[in-house]
Amino acid sequence: MKDKKKIAKLILLTIVLVNFTSCIINDGIKDTSILIDSGTDPNFKIVSNTDRKFKNFNRKIVVFDIPIFAFKDVEDSKLIHVANVLAQYLDNDEDGVVDNTTVHAQLKTGKSFIYLWKTTVQRDAVIPPSGYNVFDIDADTINIIWHSNGHTVLFDGAIESVWTFISKNGYEVSYPAIFSSQANSEISDAMNTARGSVFQSPPATYPTGAWFTNTETTCNFSCQVTKYNFWVLSSILGANENRLTDIQNEWTLNTKTKVQSSDLKAWAIFTNTTYKLPSNLPDGTYRH
Repeated sequence: MKDKKKIAKLILLTIVLVNFTSCIINDGIKDTSILIDSGTDPNFKIVSNTDRKFKNFNRKIVVFDIPIFAFKDVEDSKLIHVANVLAQYLDNDEDGVVDNTTVHAQLKTGKSFIYLWKTTVQRDAVIPPSGYNVFDIDADTINIIWHSNGHTVLFDGAIESVWTFISKNGYEVSYPAIFSSQANSEISDAMNTARGSVFQSPPATYPTGAWFTNTETTCNFSCQVTKYNFWVLSSILGANENRLTDIQNEWTLNTKTKVQSSDLKAWAIFTNTTYKLPSNLPDGTYRH
């Protein structure tokens, strides 16, 4: 009889433990209220986040050893889209190998990662461990259908955000004399030409003929260089051909031809094969 009771207790304990563990996705994650759907992308799978250093996030995708984390209410489709865009920027010819190994190595050495959020409370709650380069993306700025709708609807913010992540944590550090956002780099010099003069902060009025005229007073010199970098690349890749009306208050060279004919310094930088910059605009369909 005693043996039967012991067996019954063991069975009951086992059932309790099984039920308990089945409710847990990751024991180190703050919010474990939803199951993880790995998705149907042929190259990237959403996986449960088990890294206790990043317990704000319940899941992630890893792209070429670079993690992209997400809060639980970020749409799976947007997480997968960002992963594909990152992969297309890094492996622009989509042969399965990163194009610029120097930049890729720097991203990994700098422990760079991306996370997607839905609310500013979530964004501000993230305190990355020391030594990590963190870059956040507002999930609501991501618009996947921009790519399939002739580039005529609301712009897909992933195109800018992911490139900024790569540029700041990869290119700027790997090639500081060329891409640094400080005043002595080649891209900074090109930006000063594009703005018509040297400005530490955006002026109230830009000189006549300037084609980069950002007026955000909170955007310092470094921030201006980062924005200029994106405008140049995105126009060369064809992202802005249908956007002139929306962007001309800040950037007027909305096509590859305009950059080539008007921004000679930037054109020389971005067409230099040494840096293996992207030549194709990502659309979120890496190797599909």
